[in-house]
Amino acid sequence: MKTLFLDCGMGAAGDMLTAALLELMPDQADFLQKLNSLGIPGVEFKSEPSVKCGITGTHMHVTFEGAEEDEGMFSPDHEHEYHDHEREHHHEHDHGHEHDHEHEHDHEHEHTHDHEHEHGHEHSHHHSSLSDIRAIVSRLDIPLSVKEDVLAVYGLIAEAEGHVHGMPVEQIHFHEVGTMDAIADVTAVCLLFDALSPDRIIASPVHVGSGKVRCAHGILPVPAPATAYILRDVPIYGGKIQGELCTPTGAALLKHFVREFGDMPVMRVKSIGYGMGKKDFPAANCVRAILGETEGARDTVFKLECNIDDMTAEMAGYAMERLFSAGALEVYTTPAGMKKSRPGIVINVLCREDNREKLVRELFRHTTTIGIRQTVCDRYLLDRHIETVHTKRGDIRKKVVSGYGVKREKYEYDDLKKLADESGLGLGELLAELSLR
Repeated sequence: MKTLFLDCGMGAAGDMLTAALLELMPDQADFLQKLNSLGIPGVEFKSEPSVKCGITGTHMHVTFEGAEEDEGMFSPDHEHEYHDHEREHHHEHDHGHEHDHEHEHDHEHEHTHDHEHEHGHEHSHHHSSLSDIRAIVSRLDIPLSVKEDVLAVYGLIAEAEGHVHGMPVEQIHFHEVGTMDAIADVTAVCLLFDALSPDRIIASPVHVGSGKVRCAHGILPVPAPATAYILRDVPIYGGKIQGELCTPTGAALLKHFVREFGDMPVMRVKSIGYGMGKKDFPAANCVRAILGETEGARDTVFKLECNIDDMTAEMAGYAMERLFSAGALEVYTTPAGMKKSRPGIVINVLCREDNREKLVRELFRHTTTIGIRQTVCDRYLLDRHIETVHTKRGDIRKKVVSGYGVKREKYEYDDLKKLADESGLGLGELLAELSLR
């Protein structure tokens, strides 16, 4: 299985993820040229070598109308501007591109700035609505699936900013300069994920930094409110490094693409990419992307179970349906002999940690149990993917599983049933016909 592991031991930001994934591409120059031909208004991508703690990697620059800006985002009115100043806030920053501020940390970040910007270059400070952003993305020369990814990531950030500032997402306005930077970073990462096409994406727990930052509205904790909101249900930690290490954009990209967070699995490594930030820390300031092959997969699930001896079969069936609807990975029953010689059942529910509490509530609500047992289980999984087979009867999906020395294929029952009903064949006859292809 083609597996991508993202080491976020120094957080994550849009430019760092772009650079790390770019280093995994077989022809980096060609992909960089592709990025510059996307049609994002006024934007140019540039990459350069960068060294952190003796490790050589890539740093990405995004320029808008010839000048490098930080990734800016949302402004609910025309008085406040939200920028992602290389993981910085209000901040008296030192941008290194003729901004009179002092940086304290160095990545991208987006938060309120209620101060005057005295730029050494000038831009028109227009603002765009979320519908304007959708229009910009719709005109980009990228596949439809990538456009959907870009808008989904942007939607996560907009939702977080709307929640933090207490306003509907559609009322949020985006600062023009920062909008182009943000679209550039998000689009680049989405395109790179599409080009690399990993079957499995895993990330380490995310180091968000520690301490506090000073913004227009006062002193805020790290992670910043928008970042913290996006990273709900994601394993994060603070550590001893003072400053913001994970930006809202980096957080949203991880939240959208990563389905597993944990240690790096056993894998045969094919290539490694290092995406560098600007700031120097005691630890190498980078995101590391490792691409390789894994055989099968493992994950951790929770098993909830309870004994039932005073419910009808109809009530048990309804409870199982409700548990599946609530997000259970699996629900099944096993017969059991209960106290007082009563026949009964054990209801077993497999689930992930993020919806465990919801399923506990559903079990209590829809069954007669007064107690639920919990077990943490490690699972071995075969790699799986769906293929579409074209037949004279119509298209049919086929599940292909492999790993640990085995490989199996199976047609999807719903598709088989549909074709059998339409053709007047029995399932056995249809399967026999398919096997002759």
